[in-house]
Amino acid sequence: MYSVLVAIEVIIAILLIIAVLLQAGRGGGLAGAFGGAGFGTVFGIRRTADFLSKATITLGAIFLLLAIVINLFFLPGKTPESVRESVIQQRAKSVPPVSVPAAQPTQSQPATVPQGQNK
Repeated sequence: MYSVLVAIEVIIAILLIIAVLLQAGRGGGLAGAFGGAGFGTVFGIRRTADFLSKATITLGAIFLLLAIVINLFFLPGKTPESVRESVIQQRAKSVPPVSVPAAQPTQSQPATVPQGQNK
């Protein structure tokens, strides 16, 4: 099931790339290079822009939702039984904790001179 969903995701990604590249930008885009200029005459210029915009939004939404579904439900190795510790966690368990020597207490008040010894 995972492989099928990933294959569908790749196909949607390719279609999304094509839909974005065929849209005419300010400078005409790549629509003319791939024959997109003739595509506009079939539906009319305004209808082509609407169709490509709606196709881009739809394909983008499907791509996003399918990616989330694959990640949450079908990603291999995501079952609780197969949870493994990271390398950092394994290393922390194998190394004994370092003992820190107790710090010497420091004086918080300056030394005072006894009353009778002021010169």
